Amino acid sequence: MKTPFLKKMMPLAVFVLGISGAVLTTSMQSDATVAKAPVLGYINGPDGPCSIPVDCSDTGGQFCRVNGTTGTQAFGKDSETTCLEVLYRPGS
Repeated sequence: MKTPFLKKMMPLAVFVLGISGAVLTTSMQSDATVAKAPVLGYINGPDGPCSIPVDCSDTGGQFCRVNGTTGTQAFGKDSETTCLEVLYRPGS
């Protein structure tokens, strides 16, 4: 009595398991590929405001600074002479 039930349900169970694995793998890969492009931040330098570029990101948790976690905070350009947009460390 158990044998006909297993013969009918085993292919269905394998199919459902395969589809579930494919969907989960695809969703994990799509999360990894959503990376933001780096954004240039600037600090004030001897040549004037917003004159020294620094690699930053527009998403993250820690503020973008010249030397990673220390140094002057970098900001994004609002116009040619003002840098007020808050930026974050890349990869954080």
